[in-house]
Amino acid sequence: MQPIGKKPNDHAKHEVLCLIQLQNVTKTYDTGAKALIDITLRIRKGEFVFLVGPSGAGKSTLTKLLYREEVPSRGQIILDGKNVVRMRHREVPYLRRKIGMVFQDFRLLPRKTVAENVAFALEVISASSKDIRRSVPAVLNMVGLTDKAEAFPDQLSGGEQQRVCVARAIVNNPLLLIADEPTGNLDPETSWELMKLFMDINRRGTTIIMATHAWDIVDDMKKRVIEMSGGRIVRDEEEGAYRNED
Repeated sequence: MQPIGKKPNDHAKHEVLCLIQLQNVTKTYDTGAKALIDITLRIRKGEFVFLVGPSGAGKSTLTKLLYREEVPSRGQIILDGKNVVRMRHREVPYLRRKIGMVFQDFRLLPRKTVAENVAFALEVISASSKDIRRSVPAVLNMVGLTDKAEAFPDQLSGGEQQRVCVARAIVNNPLLLIADEPTGNLDPETSWELMKLFMDINRRGTTIIMATHAWDIVDDMKKRVIEMSGGRIVRDEEEGAYRNED
């Protein structure tokens, strides 16, 4: 008999809504340094999550584990129902098709135009020419760079370069967008323009995890905040602020 108030499919529904699960994850490097210590975490589909904390707290290591750039020393990571830790090498590219990455330092290809930089993200996963011709203009329009399609990165402002990075990250309609200090090289006004773009992407259903030191953005947006220190999660709160006021 089911407990009162609990439907038979409650557990199944929870699993569907949960995009990322980390269970007792520890990452120890060959030097003996522990980057992550016993991390247990769940992130739901469609959430917008800020990762905050000092440099060296473990934020970048955590995101690298999700992307499987690194693997944990202990613990399990489930992303969209797949066990990332046990994944075979040939399965990793399929995992990464579900994840878009935005970096602080842009990482654009200098000898390719804006359109070619975005198209490259589709070419590496063997998308058809038809899909590329359809998807690239659509995503450039979304980030407001239609008129810059034939420009090269060195002809763009920092904010425009970062929007190219966002376009490249979302052109494949990823389930998850990971942004590592995306506003770190931008002025305040440009940073807010970028955040409005991230909000629009999130409203369309993409889960976003953003590592940041931009306390003003975190405080204003009132999203879920996960604070890390010394490789541990020390705070996890809904509608949080950059620093705990308690």
